[in-house]
Amino acid sequence: MTEVSFTAPLLGWTGSENMLATYCELPETVGKQVADHEIHQRILTGKRRGFGSVKVEATIGGSTWSTSLFKQKSGVWFLPVKAAVRRAEGLEEGDEVTANMVLL
Repeated sequence: MTEVSFTAPLLGWTGSENMLATYCELPETVGKQVADHEIHQRILTGKRRGFGSVKVEATIGGSTWSTSLFKQKSGVWFLPVKAAVRRAEGLEEGDEVTANMVLL
């Protein structure tokens, strides 16, 4: 298992009137580790996960959850942050968050 950490602002996708989802973009150095892990897993299993995603166990503050990392068309990886985590940790769009992740 590979463990990675990063600090980044919480970003939001918005709909017509409401924030629909939040996420953090991984810094380039962490994104490289994730990309290397994805390739390694693909070689080991002979399979590519949907959209080239990488399963993780993520922790922000006292909240831990299972999710997947996804690569954007720009090449930047992102971590979706659930509304329940946002509420539990008192986070709002623009807040700096530190995420710790175990790549699975």
